[in-house]
Amino acid sequence: MFKKFIWLEWKQFVRSSSFGKSLALKILMGVGVFFLLLYAIGAGSFLYFGLKESFPKKDPWLLVNNYIIFWFLGELIMRYAIQKMPVLTIKPLLTLPIAKKSIIHYGLTKTILSVFNFILFLVLLPFSVILIVKEYPALPVLIWFFSMILFSYTLNFVTFLVNKNNYYFATVLVFLIALVSLEYFQIFKISVIAGQFFNLFTHNVTLIIIPLITVLATYFLSYKHLEKNLKLDDLEEQKKDVKTVDLSWINRFGAVAPFLKNDLKLIWRNVRPRKTVFSALIFLFYALYFIKFKKGINSNPIMLVFAMTFVTGGFAMTFGQFVPSWDSQYYKLLMSQNIRYKTYLDSKWYLMGFAVLVSFILATPYILLGWHVYALLVAGAFFNLGINSFLVLLGGVLNRTPLKLNEKAKAFGNTQGFKITNFLIAIPKIALPIVMFAIPNAFWGFNAGIITVVGFSLIGILLKNYFLNQIEKIYQKTKYKTIKAFSENN
Repeated sequence: MFKKFIWLEWKQFVRSSSFGKSLALKILMGVGVFFLLLYAIGAGSFLYFGLKESFPKKDPWLLVNNYIIFWFLGELIMRYAIQKMPVLTIKPLLTLPIAKKSIIHYGLTKTILSVFNFILFLVLLPFSVILIVKEYPALPVLIWFFSMILFSYTLNFVTFLVNKNNYYFATVLVFLIALVSLEYFQIFKISVIAGQFFNLFTHNVTLIIIPLITVLATYFLSYKHLEKNLKLDDLEEQKKDVKTVDLSWINRFGAVAPFLKNDLKLIWRNVRPRKTVFSALIFLFYALYFIKFKKGINSNPIMLVFAMTFVTGGFAMTFGQFVPSWDSQYYKLLMSQNIRYKTYLDSKWYLMGFAVLVSFILATPYILLGWHVYALLVAGAFFNLGINSFLVLLGGVLNRTPLKLNEKAKAFGNTQGFKITNFLIAIPKIALPIVMFAIPNAFWGFNAGIITVVGFSLIGILLKNYFLNQIEKIYQKTKYKTIKAFSENN
């Protein structure tokens, strides 16, 4: 049965209207993945010798155990942000005499092919071989190696559950915030306890039962979640009683008012946009990671300007990166109306501007950490409004991935929508504020860096109509390509 599923997916891929582009992109990504995995092998090969040279009096194996918890935490975050969930066209399969369990097992098996499941393997494999060559006991090393890989596979299914179920998302989020807070404020050394736990695997081979149980448990929970939701009736659009909200106050914005209302209703009524907005709120605390409370205003200003961009621009970074994909289900209707494309772009700009203002107000307590920190917050807000907002809208030209607003309507749908183009678009958003601040700060001081960022941002705000007109021309050129892409079922 798995062979038939693979054959069907291959047919769907080669018959897609964007086959040529998709093939070229997959080849490019394949080359990138190859070098990434090659780098992982190299890192694993030099890990033992690097640790031995840096810490000659300490055991490299125990050192890895002491810090591997940070690898797992970072891996979980990266998986959630980037890892694609299995995509499978379900409706036609459910009308055929195919066992549901075959569909579910195939979909979950696809997650194992994620590149994340190979990185740690390729790092620890040469490291473990070197340990055995250095006359460490072979059996404990092998048991430890497979235990760490099984923990990584556990994260694979945890990521699946977090992406598919809000309950698991909230549980894991609270758990991570608690761990990081305890470690950051030095209330409880989680890293020390985790290191002691992983060190147990170096001399107790029976402990491999723990990662085996976690893998099987998370796989079972993922299976049960899909089994519960994999019903043909659930795949149809459900009629719900929708509570009306008075949005008449938005009429004062003129021609963009209908689009603003539509976006606010989209966020209010659909799970995925709400989840994205919630993720944006988490960015309000992002700068705390870079602020050393003992140093106060003497924290690294270059890293803080990077962080403050996320504090006030979390909405643009999360919700904004999927413009115009949020409207993919009714994009044809929008494009058939007698309206200027610039009006549509204007509405998105005002929406992001409003979000920046709200984030700036909510982040006001940063002033308690010093005026320098607050000045960086102001600079970040201006940058997001006067420069980043245009970069986000410009990036939307390359974003032609249709989105399902209702996650449940696609049990095997990709809930992230992340593509390599999203990463490429994000580079100038991250690099620009750092460069604009760092150069004047290096030559003329802190105030010069703030003035530069705010000054260029004000120019962007004053030239808003000009920039939107130029972006409109680019959207118009790719209008029909976007419509065609959004018409794809998968």
